[in-house]
Amino acid sequence: MTTPQSTDAIPGARAAILERLSAAAKRSGRDPGAVTLVAVSKKQPDERIEAMLRAGQRVFGENRVQEAQARWAHRRAAHPDLELRLVGPLQTNKAEDAVALFDVIETVDRDKLAGALAKAMARTGRAPRLYVQVNTGEEPQKAGVSPADTPDFVARCRDAHGLQIEGLMCIPPVEEPAAPHFALLAKLAAELELERLSMGMSADYELAARLGATSVRVGSALFGERPAPGG
Repeated sequence: MTTPQSTDAIPGARAAILERLSAAAKRSGRDPGAVTLVAVSKKQPDERIEAMLRAGQRVFGENRVQEAQARWAHRRAAHPDLELRLVGPLQTNKAEDAVALFDVIETVDRDKLAGALAKAMARTGRAPRLYVQVNTGEEPQKAGVSPADTPDFVARCRDAHGLQIEGLMCIPPVEEPAAPHFALLAKLAAELELERLSMGMSADYELAARLGATSVRVGSALFGERPAPGG
């Protein structure tokens, strides 16, 4: 698929990806509208963000709290139907800011963070939907709970911290086929009676849709490559 390099290409890229997601879901016997497209807008220039909004996109993913605040705080009033998702690692000292801004936090991965989120939700009165990030490849450099520890961690989130966990999220190892990782995440979710699966990115979103994803996180295939720093 050709990645869009100009704002004029963005509506067509979005329409093509939505069509592919619908077809992939149908091929696996799912509702064609079962998969939410999350536009990963991190570091994208304003003109591409505005073009995506004009194209009708309302669900966006961001990696960092401060960058997201700068990009989206002033757009909330103009677009009250926005849904913002944190898809990058979250530091505990940013928990309250994240709870105040995001509608979904997909990267809950440790008890200290779960506790900080619970306190932030109590203070702010906001309750973003929460996903546990699973490190399906057990990569030491990557955030996330190991698959074996996921059931106990989800139970602690619920019982010790009073959090409602909606789903699971994963980022498979780049050098490995994604399908086994998507299948593992789907199996874990089914065992834990969790209905939401955030998996699949620009290179493998159709595969993820066939294997049960309820949301896919797509950046470059929607927006084009991010401009080089200083470029």
